[in-house]
Amino acid sequence: MSRIVIAGAGLAGPLLAILFARRGMHVELFERRSDPRRAGLIGGRSINLALSIRGITALRRAGLDAVVLRDALPMRGRMIHAPDSSLAFQPYSKNPGDAINSVSRARLNLSLIEAAAALPNLVMHFDCACTDLDIERNEAIFTDTTTGATRRAAGDLVVGADGAYSAIRQRLQKQERFNFRQDYLEHGYKELTIPPTSSGEFALDPAALHIWPRGGFMMIALPNADRSFTCTCFWPLSGPDGFDQLTTDEGVLERFRRNFADAVPLMPTLARDYRANPTSALVTIRCMPWHSGGRVALIGDAAHAIVPFFGQGMNAAFEDCAALDDLCQRHGTDWSKILPEYTAQRKRHADAIADLALENFIEMRDKVGSRAFRAKKKWEKLIHRLLPGWYQPLYNLISFSTVPYDDARRLAASQARVIRAVLIVIAALIALLLITLIF
Repeated sequence: MSRIVIAGAGLAGPLLAILFARRGMHVELFERRSDPRRAGLIGGRSINLALSIRGITALRRAGLDAVVLRDALPMRGRMIHAPDSSLAFQPYSKNPGDAINSVSRARLNLSLIEAAAALPNLVMHFDCACTDLDIERNEAIFTDTTTGATRRAAGDLVVGADGAYSAIRQRLQKQERFNFRQDYLEHGYKELTIPPTSSGEFALDPAALHIWPRGGFMMIALPNADRSFTCTCFWPLSGPDGFDQLTTDEGVLERFRRNFADAVPLMPTLARDYRANPTSALVTIRCMPWHSGGRVALIGDAAHAIVPFFGQGMNAAFEDCAALDDLCQRHGTDWSKILPEYTAQRKRHADAIADLALENFIEMRDKVGSRAFRAKKKWEKLIHRLLPGWYQPLYNLISFSTVPYDDARRLAASQARVIRAVLIVIAALIALLLITLIF
C-alpha cells in the first residue's frame, strides 16, 4: 500500500487525500490550524469563494458536489453599483442556467474534513505546522503548535498543499534548476460584512456578484447562506486611496460615504469590522517544476497561487487533484511517471489563469461600469446566441466549461481574430458598395 503524506488541509489537501484514500492508499493529512469540527467557523481572513463547473466536477469524484452545492448561492451575473448609486445588471452568459456559486470557504473546508474523517485509511493531524522537508529521507517535518514538539512523517509521496507560503516548496527552491517567482499587487484586501435586514432578508440581490468599480480600486460583495454578504475591499495598500490612509473610524466612514454611499446604510458595524479584520496581500506565485523526482509534489497555491479576480484559484487547485487522480488511474502509484506528466499537463494552464486573473482585475475595477464595456459584452452575447456551436466568450470558456485554461485562452483569441477579419471584410464591402453607388 502506497503511503502518502499531505501537508495542508485547507481545500486542495483534503480533496486529494480523499481521492487517494479511495484508491486504497494510506494517507496522512497534516494541518497547522485546529480541527474545524471543534474550532468552529472563522471569518474575516479569506475571500469568499466562487465555485464553478471545474471545481464541481472535481468534487463529484469524491461524491461531494451535492453536499457543497446545497449551501451554495448561484450568481448569474454582476450587479454594478455606480457612484450615483444606480444599478446595472450584467448577466454572465446568454444561457440562464449559467452561474458561478458563492460558497463559504470555512463551510467547504468543514465538508471536506468531515468526508475525509469517514475514510478508515485516512488519518488527520491538526495543530501541526509543516516547517521543512527532509528530501533525502522523504520526510515532512512538522511542529506541534500547542506543545512545540517536532515530528517527522515519511511517505512514498509527500505533497505540499500548504498554501502560497508553502514550507515544502521553500525547501524545493533550494534545489538546483528549480525556478520560482512571486509578484505582489500594490493592492491588498480587507473583508467586511453586510448583515441580513431587520426582517432577516438579503439586503442586496443574492443572485448577483455585486461590484462597486471606482477606477484603481473597488469593493465586491458575495451572498452567504445566512443571508448576509461578505464584502471585500480591494484597495491600494498605500497612497491617496490606500488602506494606510485610514486611521480613524471617521476616516473610514467618510471614505465609504464618498465611494460606496449605497452600501453604508447596509453596514451598521462598518467601522468596527474595518478595525477588527486584517488587511492582507495579493500575490501571484509561479514555479517549475511542481515535483521533485518521483517523491514530492506541489498542488494548489503551493504551486500556483493566483489573485482572486477570475474566481478560479480554488477551481484550479481542485483540477490539480483531478489530474493526479486521472494519472493514478493510468499509472497506478508509479510516481516517477505520474509527477513529471502532472507538471507538464498542468503548468501552462496555471500560468494562463494567473495571467487572466490579473487582466480581470483591471476589467472589474476600471471597465465594467463603462458604456463601451457593456456594448462589448452585448456584442459577445449576440454572437454567442447566433453561433453557439462555434463561438463562446472567454468568460464562458473559463467559468462554465472544463476546457483547459490555456486552450480556452487560445480559442478565444482565435475566435476574436476571425470576427475581426469578418468585420473588416464587411466594412470593405460596404465601402465598395457606397463608392459604386456614388460614382
